[in-house]
Amino acid sequence: MSYGLNIPPDGALDLLALGALIYRLDPGVVPFRKANQCLIHVAGGEYNVAANLSDCFRARTGVATAMVDYPIGDLVAERVRAMGVQPFYRPFKHNGATGPNIAAVFSDRGHGVRPPVVFYNRADEAAARLKPGDFDWPAIFAGGVRWFHSGGIFASLSATTGELIIEAMQAAKTAGAVVSFDLNYRAKLWNLWGGPAQAQAIIRRIMAHVDVLVGNEEDLQLGLGIAGPEVAAASKLDPSAFFGMIADVVQAYPQVKVVATTLREVHSTNRHSWSAVAWVDGRSYVAPVCELDVYDRVGGGDGFAAGLFYGLLAGEPAEVALRLGWAHGALLTTYPGDTTMATLEQVRAFAEGESARIQR
Repeated sequence: MSYGLNIPPDGALDLLALGALIYRLDPGVVPFRKANQCLIHVAGGEYNVAANLSDCFRARTGVATAMVDYPIGDLVAERVRAMGVQPFYRPFKHNGATGPNIAAVFSDRGHGVRPPVVFYNRADEAAARLKPGDFDWPAIFAGGVRWFHSGGIFASLSATTGELIIEAMQAAKTAGAVVSFDLNYRAKLWNLWGGPAQAQAIIRRIMAHVDVLVGNEEDLQLGLGIAGPEVAAASKLDPSAFFGMIADVVQAYPQVKVVATTLREVHSTNRHSWSAVAWVDGRSYVAPVCELDVYDRVGGGDGFAAGLFYGLLAGEPAEVALRLGWAHGALLTTYPGDTTMATLEQVRAFAEGESARIQR
């Protein structure tokens, strides 16, 4: 299956991600203002895809990112190793007091009618200091990389991270890799230095190198400046609004061959209806709708992207690739943390319609 893409058949890495590593503090259902303990989840929008592909889908993956020489850096690096992801670190020295730091993300899960809340401490974030020239891309790509991935969270961190994404994507193209980008528009981050106008100026330049795009209707509007469709969606699960914007995306960026996103109707914090859609080389596909009992919703979109990319890398039919992404994203919402605890067998079983009956 080509999907209009030229996916290398092999390479030292199936996927290389470029992005920021973070640690997320999670007090569960207790709001932070009343919390007295937290779980620590190591994550990062771009890294999550590499970690999911490695741990669940048995792919060979890597991450290019910043690393800081202090105990939090040690903790993060240990988790990266545990997920089987090969690191390419640009090292930074901590000054013992103020930084540079690995960013902290705080999020309580909410419950029922109380929504989850996410806020940040990204002060003097090492990853925001990353810039063109920090990585030896010819050496990293020398053994062969089949797929390169980055995203809008990393692009939003500073004036230099978007330039680094462009440099890396150019190197990836030279090396023959497929290039993907997850728009992942984060208003709290972009609003610090220009909002949607700044985001669009940067992301439009990035998009010139992108083959596979992940992003929902809001991402397309805020991150790319694509006008909303004239046809209103009947519900959050109605793909008509998303598909109505694809023509504008492809007209602006004709090299893009795949555009995909999840669809989610939130009934309460713990009860969602879940689906996904993809446009692949001129054809549209829609996943089934399932009802999710959500434990932790953070990371579901990255779980979807990892499953979709796996299906495409594995040469599955486009509809099967979409269902693998849909199934893995759904399963990921049943675990604590941003990265997967699923197995490939569980993902395939759910994608093929297996129920949640007890397995003995």
